Amino acid sequence: MTRTLTIAIGILLVLVLVLFNTTYTVNFHELAVKTRFGQPAGVVREPGLHLKAPFFIDQVTRLDTRLQFVESPLETVLTAGGQQVVLQAYLQWRIASGDEGAMRFFTAYGTLEDAGRQLEQRLQGALRVVGRYPFEQLVGAESRLADAERAILDDLKSGDLAGVEPVFVGISQVLLPPKTTNAVLGRMAEVQNTLAKLEEARGNSEAEALKSQAASQADTIRSFAEQWAAQIEAQGNEEATRYYEEMKKQADLAIFLAWLDTLKSGLSGSTTFITDTSRAPFHLLDLAAPTAASGIPQPAVKDGPAGEGR
Repeated sequence: MTRTLTIAIGILLVLVLVLFNTTYTVNFHELAVKTRFGQPAGVVREPGLHLKAPFFIDQVTRLDTRLQFVESPLETVLTAGGQQVVLQAYLQWRIASGDEGAMRFFTAYGTLEDAGRQLEQRLQGALRVVGRYPFEQLVGAESRLADAERAILDDLKSGDLAGVEPVFVGISQVLLPPKTTNAVLGRMAEVQNTLAKLEEARGNSEAEALKSQAASQADTIRSFAEQWAAQIEAQGNEEATRYYEEMKKQADLAIFLAWLDTLKSGLSGSTTFITDTSRAPFHLLDLAAPTAASGIPQPAVKDGPAGEGR
């Protein structure tokens, strides 16, 4: 029983090994290149399970038929105007259609990785066609960058790519070399400094003009105010002189009015006075005070303090 089981397991392993070496699968996005004794024997595109001769007789290499991507390293190119620019581009490609194209691809490259490395170098060399355009046509809203990309693609198609079909080329970077960039930035900084100095000078000039105008207006206002104050003062002196002359004609009346003003001011608050009613102007409160010929009451005492208050 044990021997029979051992034989059965051995036979099963042999069958698995034979099946593993005589079958292969192809996915829907792949093709298979079959070689027999190292020589190309055909291309298989039909997805599914397929048979082949076992072991070293037939070998199968599967290749992806979808779009592939490769990017060039940075490359310095001299434009039509003599300006150096640094470019980087990318390429989308796939294996050429048809069995002949697939076989040429396999013969030339073997794998997608090897093809990508060689296409990277070819793309880097094709960037030279950008030298047909001046720098101004490679940047800006109205640039001819799309024309340059088509020119690179046409240059790649014109060469023998051995089963590779270029689909699209795009320029991902357009840069100035570091030395040129530093020089441009330096010139831009100088321009900005010059503009800043011009703006500062213009601002200072306007500020001085405003200060001068304000000072002139202030002097005008001050002069007008001084003239107006002098006129008011002269008018006041004239009025005071006129009133003084009138008062001189009626001196007793002027004194009487002054007494009334003093008395009114002194008694306007809540102060209690203890005073001598024989002295001015409190003599006006004394009904027995003597009266002058003009009818104005006169103080009995005409010198000394008028009294005390608290």
